[in-house]
Amino acid sequence: MKYRKLGKTGPLVSALGLGCMGMSEWYGPTNKQAAYEVIRKAYESGVSFFDTADVYGSGANEELLGKAVKAFRQKVIIATKCGVERVGEEMKVNNTSHYIKQACQDSLKRLGMETIDLYYLHRYNPETPIEESMHVMQELIQEGKILYVGLSEVDGETLERAYHILGDKLVAVQSEYSIINRAIADSILPVCRKIEVAFVAYSPVARGLLSGKIKDPKIFNENLEFDFRSILPQFQGTAFQDNLRLVEAVTALAKKKNCTPIQLSLAWLLAQGDDIIPIPGTKRLEYLQENLQAVDIHLSQSDLMHLEEAIKAHPVKGARLPERLLKTFHLKF
Repeated sequence: MKYRKLGKTGPLVSALGLGCMGMSEWYGPTNKQAAYEVIRKAYESGVSFFDTADVYGSGANEELLGKAVKAFRQKVIIATKCGVERVGEEMKVNNTSHYIKQACQDSLKRLGMETIDLYYLHRYNPETPIEESMHVMQELIQEGKILYVGLSEVDGETLERAYHILGDKLVAVQSEYSIINRAIADSILPVCRKIEVAFVAYSPVARGLLSGKIKDPKIFNENLEFDFRSILPQFQGTAFQDNLRLVEAVTALAKKKNCTPIQLSLAWLLAQGDDIIPIPGTKRLEYLQENLQAVDIHLSQSDLMHLEEAIKAHPVKGARLPERLLKTFHLKF
């Protein structure tokens, strides 16, 4: 495993982390025992960076991760998040001081930990000034409940305002970033690099689209458990068929590199800079091993150029989220 640093003052973490959300919900059937095995194997394979949030499984994912890492807790970095509140079947963004304080207490209890290594504001609601939320984070640091702070899905102006309050205790921005979805990263990476904040890339293989294994998105409607991809515009109708052209181009280059499309996609992200830390999620041991092998794949300038040409030749169709969720999370794209 290779390692990268979280911000100026944060810890070293594995170049690939593990996103744990799908172990509890959103992507079809789950299996708690299998999830424990994946987390344990990830640790044994050198992964030291594990990502969850209070909203995943309404707290169940934090409980799962806390139990899974208990035997090696002091050797890993645990990231969780607050700011998305579930109200029945609906969600809303809550960044108020009272909510953040209570959410932190609840997360610590579910995780079974005294301190959270990296605590993200999961989404930003402009109704609460970012300064107010960051002052609360500062208090949590002073109380020893969290060590470092991150922001998820924010714009450059909001990031700089947050950094003005927290300084180098703000060590990471987490947003979606992949060959398929790169607009957010392209817009905020310059600011991240200006203030030396790491970029944690979630959905780095576009929710499995870049695997090349998904041929018909109708399969997402076949399980009793909800699969988030069944409502995503990029997986619908003609948009999905058009997006497969880019996936096919990635697959063709992967064959030349003697690797899988997933591995090539992760290697592409790692090649975008030493400040990029992808956190692919998986529920299966075989996919975990496939993902981790990406750290050893070298992409030449020619490889990267061919990928850029493919991206330009096959523009992605469809928004990354439904309009309703973009509004709920106060996102522009």
